Amino acid sequence: MDVIFSERAKKEWNRLERSIQNQLRKKIGFYLQSGQPLKFAEKLQDRSLGEYRFRIGDYRIIFDIEGSAIFVLRVGQRKDIYRK
Repeated sequence: MDVIFSERAKKEWNRLERSIQNQLRKKIGFYLQSGQPLKFAEKLQDRSLGEYRFRIGDYRIIFDIEGSAIFVLRVGQRKDIYRK
């Protein structure tokens, strides 16, 4: 399964500290290696943000599934991520 970042998600990712990026990358890799990444995801009630989210500590990754790819829409801290 491929992971594709939107332009907004790329900018948000690049603003994170390297240690946080590594932590998120490691966890996403674990989810993908399991073969069932949606097992670790929750559906969002507000579909305007995206369809699913991963919760990794205080950080959230909001994404959609398109075919065999995870399309990352937003990356950020829990306190900020749900603001539009």
